[in-house]
Amino acid sequence: MIQIIKKTNIDFVGKRYIFFALSAALLLSGLVSLIVKKGPRWGLDFTGGNLVEVKFETAPSVDDVRKALTAAGLVSFEIQSVSGHGVIVRAQLSREGEAKEDMGLKIQTALEQSFADKKPVIMRKEFVGPTVGRHLFKQTGLAFLLTFVGIIVYVGFRFHAPLWGAAGVVALVHDVFATIGIFSIMDKEITVTVVAALLTIAGYSINDTIVIFDFMREKMRLLRTEPLEKVINLSINDTLSRTLITNLTVFLVVLTLFFFGGEMIHDFAFAMVFGAIVGTYSTIGIAAAIIFEYTRIKSKR
Repeated sequence: MIQIIKKTNIDFVGKRYIFFALSAALLLSGLVSLIVKKGPRWGLDFTGGNLVEVKFETAPSVDDVRKALTAAGLVSFEIQSVSGHGVIVRAQLSREGEAKEDMGLKIQTALEQSFADKKPVIMRKEFVGPTVGRHLFKQTGLAFLLTFVGIIVYVGFRFHAPLWGAAGVVALVHDVFATIGIFSIMDKEITVTVVAALLTIAGYSINDTIVIFDFMREKMRLLRTEPLEKVINLSINDTLSRTLITNLTVFLVVLTLFFFGGEMIHDFAFAMVFGAIVGTYSTIGIAAAIIFEYTRIKSKR
C-alpha cells in the first residue's frame, strides 16, 4: 500500500478531549451565527423568487445598482458582484402568486435603462415559485433523515453494535452541521447544489469511518486481551496513511473546482473543500473516540 507517512504511534484516544473541544468550538460558532441570523440563508431554490445575472462592459458599483433597483420599486433583493464585470440580483417574491414575469422583467428593465451606456447583457434569468421551494425544503429534510437512519441501521447491522452506527452518524452530523455553520458565518446561501454537496460529504465521511471501524473489529478479534484504547489507537494509526492519501486526492480535486470551476459551482466546491477537511478530522478524532468514551462511562456505571 502506498504511504505518504511512516508508521505512526499517535495516542488519538488520549487526545480525544482536545478533539471534542475543537469540535465544540466549531459547532458552537456556527450555532451562534445561525441563531443571530435566524437560520441559514436559504437560496431561491427554497424561498422562491427571481435571479437575474447581468454582464456589463464596465461594471457599475453595487450602490448604483441598488439605487436603480430601489427606484424601480423593488424592495427585497440582494446584489452580488461576480467576476467579468457582472452582477447577480436575487429578489424574493413579496407575495403569494406574484407573477415571475413582473419581477424578472422589472429587474431586467431597471438595469438596462439605468446602465444603457455600460452595455448590459442578460446572462441568465431563473425563477422558483414558493410552492416548489417548500416542496424542495421538505424533500431535503426527508433525504437527510433517511440518510441518517439508513446509516445507523447499516453500520449497526454490519458491526453488530448499534453504538457504532450511532457514533458514525454523530460524526456525520458533525461534518454536515459544521459545513452549514461555516456557510452561515460567511453569509453564503444554502441552495439545492449545496445540499447535494452536504449529502456527498455525509457519504464521504461515513465511508472513511467504516474503514476505521473495520480495522477496529479485526483487531478486537486478534487482540482480545488488549484494552479498547490501544485497539482504537492501532486502528487509526494503521489506516492513517490510507485516510490521508484518499482525502488529499479528493481535496485537491475539489480545490481545483473551487478556484477554476466558475461561479456556478463555487459554493458547491467550497462546501466540498471544507467538508473534505472536517471529514478527515472527524474520521480521525471523533467517531472512534465517541465509542471509547461511551464504553468507558458505561463500564464505570
